[in-house]
This record gives sequence, C-alpha cells and structure tokens, in this order.
Amino acid sequence: MAHPYDIIIIGGGNAGFGVSAVASEAGKKIAFVEEWDFGGTCPNRGCTPKKVLVAAAHALHEIELAGAHCIDVGKPKLDWSKLISREKEMIGGIPGAMAGVAEKRGDVFRGTGKFAGPNSVLVNGTVLEADNIVIATGSRPRPLPIPGAEHMITSDEVLSETEQPEEVVFIGGGVIAMEFSHVYARAGTKVTILEVMPQLLPRMETDAVAAIRGESERLGITVKTSVSVNSVEPADGRLRVVYEHDGKDQSVTADRVVNGAGRIANVDALDLEAGNVEHDRIAIKTDDHLRSTSNPAVWVCGDSLVTSPQLSPIATYEGRLVGQNIVNGPKLKVDYSVIPSCVYTVPALATVGLTEAEANERGMKVKASTSDMREWFSGKSYAETVAWAKVLVDEAHDRIVGAHIVGHQGEELIHLFAMAMRHGIPASALKNDMFAFPTFSSDVKNLF
Repeated sequence: MAHPYDIIIIGGGNAGFGVSAVASEAGKKIAFVEEWDFGGTCPNRGCTPKKVLVAAAHALHEIELAGAHCIDVGKPKLDWSKLISREKEMIGGIPGAMAGVAEKRGDVFRGTGKFAGPNSVLVNGTVLEADNIVIATGSRPRPLPIPGAEHMITSDEVLSETEQPEEVVFIGGGVIAMEFSHVYARAGTKVTILEVMPQLLPRMETDAVAAIRGESERLGITVKTSVSVNSVEPADGRLRVVYEHDGKDQSVTADRVVNGAGRIANVDALDLEAGNVEHDRIAIKTDDHLRSTSNPAVWVCGDSLVTSPQLSPIATYEGRLVGQNIVNGPKLKVDYSVIPSCVYTVPALATVGLTEAEANERGMKVKASTSDMREWFSGKSYAETVAWAKVLVDEAHDRIVGAHIVGHQGEELIHLFAMAMRHGIPASALKNDMFAFPTFSSDVKNLF
C-alpha cells in the first residue's frame, strides 16, 4: 500500500532540513527518509566535530607564539584520546535533537530509500508516493582507483580514532587533507601530502595557496604535487605508499594513509533510472531551479549536487530555495556568485568571488592588490606567521569581485567583502568606511 505525501525528502542533513523548514510552515505533508543519522555529514562527521580539533590546533598555535609576547611556557602536549572524547561529547546530542525536529515536521522512515517510480520511493518494503521528491542524500568520500586503497581511512576515522598516529600520509591535497594535516602536525604527527595536480587546493587562488603551503611546510608538513600514486601496501605493521614524483619512483611509510581526495554525490543507491532521473554517473541533470530536467517531480539540493560547492551553508540555501519553489512554483533560480568559504588550516585560508585567473579568463580588467601584513602593526602585534591577502577590484564599476586572505583573521574578515559584493556596496565606500582601531578589520581599507 502506498503512503501519499506532498513531499518526500530523501536525506536528513542541512539540505533536507532547509526544504522541510519552508514546506512545514506552508502546511505540506512531509516524509523524511534517512538511512543513518539526522544532521548528515556536517554536524556529525564533518565541519562541526572538525572545528573541535581545529580549535585545539589554534591553542597550540597560540602557545607556539607565546615567546613573542614575552611569555615563557613549557612544551605543550596534546592528549589525543581526550580530545576525541571531547569532540564526541560535544556532538553527541545532535542526531537525536535533529531527529526530533524532523518528527515534528513530518513522518520519519528509517532506511535506504530508492526510486520505485517517477513519483514513488521504496524504503524497507514500504512504498511512499508524493507530488515532489527531493534528493538530499549528501556526499561520501571519493573512492580512489589505487591498488591497496582498502587500507586507507577517511575523515570519519580521523575524527574517531583515539590513538594519535606518529606518521600520516594524505593522498590528495584538498580541503580535508589541508585542515587535518595542520591539526596533526601541530599535535606532533609527521605529515606528508601527495597531490596529483600541480597545485594544492586546485580551484583556489594560486597565490593564496602558495601562502598556506609555505606555512604548512614551516610546520614540517611535507608537500609534493604532480604526484602519481601507484599503490598502498602493508609493510611490517605499517603502510607503504609507492608513488612517482619528478620522474622518480619513491615511497613513504606511515601508520595511517588518509583518503584526502574530496567527496562525491551519494546517489548510487537511489536507482535513478527507475525514477526517470537523468544523470551522467557524476551529476544529476537539473535546471536553474534545481529541478530534474527529465522528471519535474524531482528536485536536488546539497552535496547531492556536484555543480555547486559542497558547503553546509550552500546546502541550507539550496534546500530553502527548493522548498520555496515547491510551495510557490519554480520561480527562484540559484545564485552562486558570492559564496564565502574557508579552509580551516591554522591560520585559515578564506576566499570569496573570483580568482585572478578567473577574472582574466572572463576578460575583466581588474586591479589585483596583494598585501603581506606580517610587518603591519596588527600582524606584528600578534606575531603572525602568515598574514597575506589579495583583493580584486573592477575599477570601471567600483566593485570588489574577489578577495582571498590567509591568516589575519581572514575567516571573519572575508564576510565584509562578501557583504559588499552581494549587496553592491562600492569598493570606494568600503575603503572609506570607519572601523574600530586597532583591529584586523581596520586593515581592510588598506588591502585594495
């Protein structure tokens, strides 16, 4: 017997909750299908628990700089087991709390959902039917086609293992690898990053990546790019990674090898063909309203999309947009032109808008202002080890089109640039505004 609903939401993460917040308020009958834990990756296995570890790395960084402030301290030692316990304690109540919210907004079905037809979903032998079906199943670690890949762990294990490894190798130099490598390195673990592309964080501003790479190497992290990894194999109770670099066969041995190659959409088990959902094995085909191009009853949002950044705020934004388009008709289109994001290394790399290369590719004439703030009063006051920024201004239109900051509290300052870009505040207005002094924010007007 089919169970009729207005909306079936497959996935109980930020995207799904964004949809349900709008739909529930509009009085829609909702079915949630969740196979694991409510909240999804970000609060349970991603950004939220990760920040607990990053905060510890920040504390170690501050202790490292204590001498510059005329403070004599001993060598710190991080208790990794207690840190992981603290992390688990802080996030332990999240799934239950979010499940409670889901139950208030609709009916909850536990299990793996898959299409049984264009307007139906099968979960644990029960068929659900709805006018609208939302795919919000999130992402999973990208599998690597490397012999011995089964010996690697993912960020899930990094956030769960209570024993700190002495040596770690990250295969892939993306966000996950960069963030966790800084935590490990500051805690005393020897770290190697092997990246297949010529640049770490390949999509980000080249000079900003160079700045954080320099800080990473200052910490003792070994970084090798343009690497071809051949295999991961057991070696006397440890793991050996065999790779080619600079035309030479090389190897490195470690206690743990981490898949740092990023994440892909978690849609393999949905039986998209049964739902008449067109895809190319990588991306589901959607229009500007996030609606399936082949089945108008189906919508996609969050990490299930591969055409937008896999970020928690973007998932919520997309989910709310889908909810509004279901309730009010497909009127709203996605806009990804201004997305502030951060790589939570220590210090962090923050970015919004275009890179200089992207601006040039578009034929834009921009003024690119690069600043090294380590010798500025604010940078010297806090003994910053890296303090770098590049701001791109379209002078013809007096608009900021991109900003990239490493250190200098860039993870906070980036939102000033994002707000100016999103709301059309002229570059000259931001430059001539009044800021409290002495603050890092007061340096913004000198960055372009």
